[in-house]
Amino acid sequence: QVQLVESGGGLVQAGGSLRLSCAASGRTLSRYAMGWFRQAPGKEREFVATISWSGITIYYADSAKGRFTIFRDNAKNTMYLQMNSLKPEDTAVYYCAARTTNVVPTTAAEYDYWGQGTQVTVSS
Repeated sequence: QVQLVESGGGLVQAGGSLRLSCAASGRTLSRYAMGWFRQAPGKEREFVATISWSGITIYYADSAKGRFTIFRDNAKNTMYLQMNSLKPEDTAVYYCAARTTNVVPTTAAEYDYWGQGTQVTVSS
């Protein structure tokens, strides 16, 4: 079993930055693909970014390209999402997820483990 805990959310003005962290316990993450998803009120959970266990393969949603950066530190069992140039439409609960796989999943259904989420609110 893998336990994931997100942190780093908060309230920020449009144009600001936040760095989310996802800390894992229970298993080493070195063989897990990991991803970030978000869910706004009344909307379905949507893909944000994903990273392979090696950190070599990365995919972003179009909404995240050029503004968000996903990266991981396997030695610290932690994954991160650096979010810059935040917009009000980025407001959502952000979740991290993990799966033991050599591929890089981009849909929520492909992930086995989830954190509890961290709220990100961007004011205009």
